[in-house]
Amino acid sequence: MNSILTPLFMGLGIREILVIAILILLLFGAKRIPEFMKGLGSGIKEFKKSMKEDDKENDNTEDKTTK
Repeated sequence: MNSILTPLFMGLGIREILVIAILILLLFGAKRIPEFMKGLGSGIKEFKKSMKEDDKENDNTEDKTTK
């Protein structure tokens, strides 16, 4: 099977992904896309941080209940 012809992500091929990328570029412009990605990255970073803190908190409560 040729790997170029297989779908990349959720049934989207190379052409579809390129069309979506071009549409995003046209809608938001080249200057706003890096700002958007920076905001998205910091949001993901905060989400991961809060998940780690929640896991630590759950571990501490489990230790107290088992003793």
